[in-house]
Amino acid sequence: MEIEQIKNVIATHWKETGGFIRNAIQTISKSGFVVLGWVANLALIPIITFYLLRDWDRMVAYIDDLLPRAIEPLMAKLARESDEVLGAFLRGQLLVMLALAVIYSIGLSLVGLEFALLIGLIAGVVSFVPYLGLIVGVAIAGIAILFQTQDVFDLFWVFAVFGVAQMIEGTILTPLLVGERIGLHPVTVIFAVLAGGQLFGFFGVLLALPVAAVLAVIMRHIHDTYKQSDIYSIDNPEPLGEIDLDDGSNEVKEQA
Repeated sequence: MEIEQIKNVIATHWKETGGFIRNAIQTISKSGFVVLGWVANLALIPIITFYLLRDWDRMVAYIDDLLPRAIEPLMAKLARESDEVLGAFLRGQLLVMLALAVIYSIGLSLVGLEFALLIGLIAGVVSFVPYLGLIVGVAIAGIAILFQTQDVFDLFWVFAVFGVAQMIEGTILTPLLVGERIGLHPVTVIFAVLAGGQLFGFFGVLLALPVAAVLAVIMRHIHDTYKQSDIYSIDNPEPLGEIDLDDGSNEVKEQA
């Protein structure tokens, strides 16, 4: 009887263990495929970049040749202005990364963290991708401070450094260093980032400012076209008049 019970217990637990192992293998396999996908994409980036840089002039010439001749000057003008704005965006973003690296390094040094300069540089460089600098910086600095002091309370100061840095970036650095360079008001920059994140998530935040910059170029062209159009500049053929109500009739008099 005891042998039968032991067999039943072993069979029951074996089924549960087998199911657990099977689920674990499936989870690891899915995670492994995701990691392999990321690695493959990272490996493709330099290859695609090389061929794009090599053939860029020919691609631009080919696209230009396909454009209708009537709109080719306008499209070329918009493309040049968009290129200038996107270049200004990249330069401004590099300045933001440098400023964040300095802020992170100084803040972590004040906290007393060793290798503060190295951690600050890493967090500043990867901050080109929204929130990645924050995540990577907090993770590395948090682990480092725990190994250094063995005091969990010190994590609060690490969070404070990165929280203050993110606040400075969102309210001062990005609007001033990026927004002004691409011709966007600081409030427009903030709303563009918030709207991009709300509508399209992570990639929306990443592409919000470049897309807003290109849209600003198009809107400026529409504004200039409207100001030069007959709709805006047409003159009123007759001056405004006054209504004389003395005799009870609506008689229009010429203004003096």
